[in-house]
Amino acid sequence: MTQQTTIDFGSPAADDDSNQLALAAYAQQAYLEYALSVVKGRALPAYSDGQKPVQRRILYSMQRMGLGWSGNSGAKPVKGAKVVGDVLGNFHPHGDQSVYDALVRMAQDFAQRYPLIDGHGNFGSRDGDGAAAMRYTEARLAPIARLLLEEIDEGTVDFRANYDGTTQEPIDLPARLPFVLLNGASGIAVGLATEVPSHNLREVAAAAVALIRDDKLSDDELFALLPGPDFPGGGQLISAPEEIRAAYASGRGSLKLRARWKVEDLARGQWQIVVTELPHGTSSQKVLEEIEELTNPKVKLGKKALTADQLQLKASVLAVLDAVRDESSKDAAVRLVFEPKSRTVEQQDLINTLLAHTSLESSAPVNLTMIGADGRPVQKSLRQILVEWIGFRQDTVRRRTEHRLAKVNDRIHVLEGRQLVLLNIDEVIRIIRESDEPKSALIARFRLSDRQAEDILEIRLRQLARLEAIKIEQELSNLRDEAAKLQDILGSATALRRTVIKEIEQDAKQFGDDRRTLIQAEKRVVAEVKIVDEPVTVIVSQKGWIRALKGHEVDVAAQTFKAGDGLWGAFRCRSVDPLIVIGSNGRVYSVLVSTLPGGRGDGQPITTLIDLEAGTQIAHYLAAAPATQLVLAGTQGYGLIAQVADLVSRQKGGKTFLTLEAGEAPLLALIPPPSPAATQLAALASSGRLLSFALDELKHQPKGGRGLTLMDLDAKERLLAVACFSNALRVIGTGRGGKAKEELLKASALVQFAGKRARKGKPVEGLTRALTLSVPSS
Repeated sequence: MTQQTTIDFGSPAADDDSNQLALAAYAQQAYLEYALSVVKGRALPAYSDGQKPVQRRILYSMQRMGLGWSGNSGAKPVKGAKVVGDVLGNFHPHGDQSVYDALVRMAQDFAQRYPLIDGHGNFGSRDGDGAAAMRYTEARLAPIARLLLEEIDEGTVDFRANYDGTTQEPIDLPARLPFVLLNGASGIAVGLATEVPSHNLREVAAAAVALIRDDKLSDDELFALLPGPDFPGGGQLISAPEEIRAAYASGRGSLKLRARWKVEDLARGQWQIVVTELPHGTSSQKVLEEIEELTNPKVKLGKKALTADQLQLKASVLAVLDAVRDESSKDAAVRLVFEPKSRTVEQQDLINTLLAHTSLESSAPVNLTMIGADGRPVQKSLRQILVEWIGFRQDTVRRRTEHRLAKVNDRIHVLEGRQLVLLNIDEVIRIIRESDEPKSALIARFRLSDRQAEDILEIRLRQLARLEAIKIEQELSNLRDEAAKLQDILGSATALRRTVIKEIEQDAKQFGDDRRTLIQAEKRVVAEVKIVDEPVTVIVSQKGWIRALKGHEVDVAAQTFKAGDGLWGAFRCRSVDPLIVIGSNGRVYSVLVSTLPGGRGDGQPITTLIDLEAGTQIAHYLAAAPATQLVLAGTQGYGLIAQVADLVSRQKGGKTFLTLEAGEAPLLALIPPPSPAATQLAALASSGRLLSFALDELKHQPKGGRGLTLMDLDAKERLLAVACFSNALRVIGTGRGGKAKEELLKASALVQFAGKRARKGKPVEGLTRALTLSVPSS
């Protein structure tokens, strides 16, 4: 029986079981509360204003401190420490460094597409340099922050008590544009993460307006208005339009980015490549470190020397690149200069080498997860984000209009009272002078409201002049016109939408800018190493040592091996071909023949070139052209046709190809080229039965698998060998007395063994035990 641990939350004297909670339930509840706190209180942005709680608190605190644009675009900045202290003291009782890091990021023009804070001092660099301490930097709100904070005191959003109940803080900011798309977001929560890329303000505004006008806008029309992200550092988005749309439609994907460069011509035919824009998330320092690692590689952990791959990559890079330097400055945010080895180097070769081996070409994840309108963290599509924000904005404008209308009506009410006073000024003065309770007397005499009577009693004498009456009349006229417009907005959904559209278009005109990231689909550059295509002979030893010697006229018998080792096999192939290794578990591995060691040494162990699974033995080797066909089979009698190219894998750990049962071993047979054509497959069972059938009865399975039944085997039988032949076949085994014996079967003799696939076959006469098959050379 399992014992359940409980925790008593009651008093020490309590015996009531209701005060006890199972430890597992308590841990689950506590963890869920913690996870929810991290998700909603720290890591994920809101769909409404695009801000995380700490960012929202920083902006609101700075607005309260008078660091905004209100009436003074040149508001004096204050120390970062002062802002952080105010945020901590009033709204965010967490670590000061977390608040300052958020403030710094909101001021970095290379991190945010539209920085919300205007930072003065050292706020870091795109190369990873950190910002100066908060006591040295100064900050104020950027002009575009007006779009988040301008309407906050107009009843547009709800407020809640801060952590100690001494003041109020906004739940959302009344964003006039969808900042969750403009600046994007990045965060990791408990079990959730978000990676929202930044976008161009004009494009986002145009898409929002189009959706307001037509909520049934097609995806094609929406993506035409908002074709893709627009990163702060520019660069080029090379993903196909279909990939971008798929990421936007599902809310998750990966986009391919590339740097932008130009070729500068120098004197005497020299030239250099200058990178001016980097992919998002890539710095000049990172690229320089990658170049250093390529040209001056370090020995990997656990190795005694550089690997063949490292040496080959170093040689290929140094063959086209002579020098690299960083000339970035205030005038040029990014200027990476790459000098070719010589002026005869093809420009595209150098560019492709850099793109293939450095972060000049990289990927950017897309994960549109955020706190939605229902308060839950959800991964949303682009359309869902815009639709929900439009709903939020319309509700914000409606609440702002109601708030403004209430103020206008209150002012009209007060002015109407003043207007009445001016018409009866003498009597009003008399009542005030003679009455003990002038407020009540005025209300009774002129039927005023309490609000009007209070205003009249507080009015200044100079406001009783004749000119003031004219001003009151003009103000009343203007207010009544405004009230009519406000009531029209509240009473008509069309007028409300028209107001929202007008404001979005005005903000886009004021703060919009041109796109920085070029969207142009390109194929990803794949690292290609030029290999001389020449004949080679691959020598494999019994203990798995590999070497490749030039030419096909190699005297294999003259090759020497380590003590206790010997020849396993030799393969005549080309230097561009792969060497295939088949494991005893059906997993296949591949190594380029061009990477094998040459010379007169013993070669290199195959286990240093591939990651062979523990407990796996090598069953077969094969070096041949990619188009070479072969039959792969298992000892339980199943098999398939494949090409050498199907067995090639980029991973050192290989890939699973032939499906085998426990205790089963793989078998291999080459299908010779058509000279003459090999049209038959022979299958030899351990009982000595032989079956031959047409090769076209098997299927080509490029992805591998178990295959089809080759031969009908009894329970204790197993398949010994398979061979592809045309008109002759040699069966090797033992005869009477246990002597080795070979039976050469020619066309006339093979007829009796011919049949359909999956049949029993017939025993081979003259052999007491069969061992294997071979095909006589023509």
